[in-house]
Amino acid sequence: MYPIKNEEILDVAVEAVLAASDIIMDAAQNPQIEKYKKSSSDLVTHTDLESERIIKLFISKNFPDHNILAEESDKYEIDSDYLWVIDPLDGTTNFVHGYPSYSVSMGVYYKNKPIVATVLEMPHVKLYTSIINKGAWCEGNKIITSKTNALKDSLLVTGFGYQHGDLWEKNMDLFKIFTDKSHGVRRLGSASIDICHVATGQADGFWEYDLAPWDSAAGILIAKESGCTVSQLNGSEYSIYDNNILVTNGRIHKEMVEEFKNYSN
Repeated sequence: MYPIKNEEILDVAVEAVLAASDIIMDAAQNPQIEKYKKSSSDLVTHTDLESERIIKLFISKNFPDHNILAEESDKYEIDSDYLWVIDPLDGTTNFVHGYPSYSVSMGVYYKNKPIVATVLEMPHVKLYTSIINKGAWCEGNKIITSKTNALKDSLLVTGFGYQHGDLWEKNMDLFKIFTDKSHGVRRLGSASIDICHVATGQADGFWEYDLAPWDSAAGILIAKESGCTVSQLNGSEYSIYDNNILVTNGRIHKEMVEEFKNYSN
């Protein structure tokens, strides 16, 4: 049993992402770059900051004793078993250029386990939600991952980090390998959406290196509740604090893990 009903938490999470999406969609015609982080491709806009601000207001108003970890600010730490992990605008570069793949995502954790998740995909709005042990939904319809049985018949997605170091080079190699061994590999630029697309069966597998906790915090619960398998690339258990992730429909998971192991050897 949880101290607060998960449905109550989901209601607040959905309200918050919808309010944030209003800010994002209003600003989509005139995005304003606020600053650059570690490189010229790692952007923060005024909209990222405003989206995060409104989400945190919703959380603090309804659950003032909960912790918050958000991309654009320091962790808000108090003595609580609850942690809200927020990406106020996943796919900022896409947003700046008007490319249709960005989102707001929010995962709620209780004692380090995901219990509630919501991702709002934009600009073609789709709301993904999930509650632990209850299932996952897209626009209120229950979702189930794909039934593709073989890697050779699959469609995959991946992403590339902002830093062009060893992990970036590894992923370029893996991109080539999996392009040859599947129907193709796509790169959309929003990890939360990538994971949700595996959950809905639009894609069959997703991998990436060097993600931050907020990049996968919501998506992994949606994926698991739709029947997906989530792990590190070597098949071991995944935490949002790990630096690599593999999400598949489960049926091609073993094949993909073997490919990663073969590459590492």
